[in-house]
Amino acid sequence: MLLDLDFDVSTDKLSPVDVPMETWLRLQQFVYREARLLDERRWDDWLSLWTDDGMYWLPQQHGQASPYDHISLAWEDKMLREVRVRRVEHARNWSQQPPTHATRLVGNVSVDGTDAAGNLVVRAVFQMTEWRKRQTRQLAGDYIYKLAAEGNGWRIRMKRVNLVNCDAAHENLEIFI
Repeated sequence: MLLDLDFDVSTDKLSPVDVPMETWLRLQQFVYREARLLDERRWDDWLSLWTDDGMYWLPQQHGQASPYDHISLAWEDKMLREVRVRRVEHARNWSQQPPTHATRLVGNVSVDGTDAAGNLVVRAVFQMTEWRKRQTRQLAGDYIYKLAAEGNGWRIRMKRVNLVNCDAAHENLEIFI
């Protein structure tokens, strides 16, 4: 998947969609639940939210159109997300002694439309406070989700994290944003 140049990351040519209020509220709860799972370090539950081919992307430039043409802070498929979780939780991972703690404030959830594959494109803004090694770090930006319908809910096909300071020099991004 990492080098699958056909993976559609674009969110500019979307079809409009009319989302009933009940569905919009369920989408909000989905986004809030995802943030809570990350805050609580419930990695297995968080990993289960993803499609098998889902991609986690942190662009390194504002307005970056593709992870293939420019370096990214992260471009992770299922295997790399699972490796990161195992590394973060490993007892000998000294960078996680003490473990990183974080909390996210998520809001302004909106539905942009559907992409060519029928994925629902949802946006939200966030602020994240991270505490690691007796230091606090603030991160902020917006999330863009591509959600694939599954049963009465959704799974994450893509999560793009647009950091306000994406082009700054960052210390290790140990946990998922």
